[in-house]
Amino acid sequence: MSSALIYLYVPGDRPERFGKAIASGTDAVVLDLEDAVPLAAKDSARIAVGTWLERRDRPGVPAWVRVNPGAELLDDLTMAVRCGADGIWLPKCDDRATLERVDRILTDLEAQEGRPPTPVSPLIETGAGLVNAPAIAAGPRVEFVQIGEVDLAADLGVTPVVGDELLWARSQVVAASAAARIRPPLAAASPVIDDPESFETETRRLTGLGFFGRACIHPRQIGPARAGLAPTASEVDTAVDVLAAFDAAGHGAATDSAGRLIDEAVARIARRTLARRV
Repeated sequence: MSSALIYLYVPGDRPERFGKAIASGTDAVVLDLEDAVPLAAKDSARIAVGTWLERRDRPGVPAWVRVNPGAELLDDLTMAVRCGADGIWLPKCDDRATLERVDRILTDLEAQEGRPPTPVSPLIETGAGLVNAPAIAAGPRVEFVQIGEVDLAADLGVTPVVGDELLWARSQVVAASAAARIRPPLAAASPVIDDPESFETETRRLTGLGFFGRACIHPRQIGPARAGLAPTASEVDTAVDVLAAFDAAGHGAATDSAGRLIDEAVARIARRTLARRV
C-alpha cells in the first residue's frame, strides 16, 4: 500500500504555487489541468506544468497530473510522460474501455520516452462510472479509485443535506476497490476550508467507511485531514498488541493480551491502522 495519504491539488495555471505546495506538508501534489484551469489557459497551463516537472529535484514529493478527458487528453498525457509525472488522475472515467485506451497511449509514450509505467487513478463522477466501478477498479494501471462527489451528485440529482446522500456510492467504490485487490479509494476533496473541526470529523468518518487518505484543495486542509486520518493512541496500542501476538503465533490463530481471538483478518485491520500513522 502506498504511504501517501494527503494529495494536494494545485491549479496548473498557477506555477508560482507549485513549490509552495511541495513545501506545504502534503504527501503528494496533483497538478490540475482540468477543472481548476479555464479553457483559454489550457495550453499555457500544460506548458507550465511540464516545465516545472522537468526542472524539479528528485526524489521528493510525488507529483501527479490531473488531465483533461476530452480533446486535450493526448496532449496532456504526452506532456505528463515526457516530463516525468509520477502518475495520472483521470477524471470522468465511465468505463474500463477508457482505461484501456489510456493504457495504450501511455504504453506507446513510455516506449518513446524511455519512461517506467505510469500509474493511473480514475475519478468516478457519473452514474455510468458508478455502475461500472468494479470494472474500472480492475482496469489497467489503476492504483486507486476516487469519487468526484460534486459531479457525481449533480449527475445523480442528489442534493447533499445531512451528509449520507452519497453513502451508497461511497460504499460501492470501497467494495469495488477491495474486489480488485487495489489500494482503498482516496476520500474526495471538499470545499470546506475554514472549518477545520468539521473537515477533521468528516475525514475520520470517511476513513471509517473504508477510504484511505484524502484529497485537499487548500493547504489549510492538510492539518485537519491528517488529524482525521490518524489513529488514536489507543488504536495504535491495540494494533501493535494484535500484530505482536499474531507474529508470535507464527501467523496462525492467536489471542492478544486481552484474550481476543486474532486471525489474518484482524491482523489486516491492525496493519491498516498503523499505515495511517504516516
